[in-house]
Amino acid sequence: MRLTPDDHGRIRAAIAAAERETSGEIFCVLADRVSSHRDVSLGWATAAALLLPLALVPLGFEAAWLPGVADSWETAHLAARDAEVGQTLAAYAVLQAAVLITVFLITCIPTVNRWVTPGVVRQSRVRRAALQQFLAHGLHETENRTGVLIFAALSDHQVEIVADQGIHGRVDAGVWVEAVSDLTGALRQGRPADGFEAAIGRVGAVLAEHFPPGAANRDELPNRLVHI
Repeated sequence: MRLTPDDHGRIRAAIAAAERETSGEIFCVLADRVSSHRDVSLGWATAAALLLPLALVPLGFEAAWLPGVADSWETAHLAARDAEVGQTLAAYAVLQAAVLITVFLITCIPTVNRWVTPGVVRQSRVRRAALQQFLAHGLHETENRTGVLIFAALSDHQVEIVADQGIHGRVDAGVWVEAVSDLTGALRQGRPADGFEAAIGRVGAVLAEHFPPGAANRDELPNRLVHI
């Protein structure tokens, strides 16, 4: 999902308009991906490699089931038993490796990866990324601790709003839920600029209510959307 220069201009204008009515600061970040979740893919692949081949054991799995692993010649003496066991174990290991690689590659596909990654994992990683962006852009250093970050993670379909401590205790949590809903709904329809404008407007309104502009009303942070 790409934003045009016009989209960025609309978001800058929305932030500037909102901040004229408040001493608070609003900053927006749009992240394509906060994590590859490769560890989750590896976990699914490892579990599949351990468990799926076990289903073949009751069926009498043997090396001959995998072409090229077993010897096509049979010998009629006791030593052949040891060779057969070794070939079967080798075939089982090859099967496990094949399952591991196949499942890992499938679960690395972005859409599949989102399905197999538990929601609590995606949410915690998006929240951590949002907090990192909050600190990286200095929202915690505003004069009255009234910075608000609106953060959207596209690949995880998650939105986080992080408010500094000067705001957190004075604003009802339902306001943030409504702002998140505004943005997620628009992102779902492929209208990111509309979503950010709506979320900025809602956040700006509540900031104006609780934190009216001061005499100077200094603009402490850039009015823009950062796309990472």
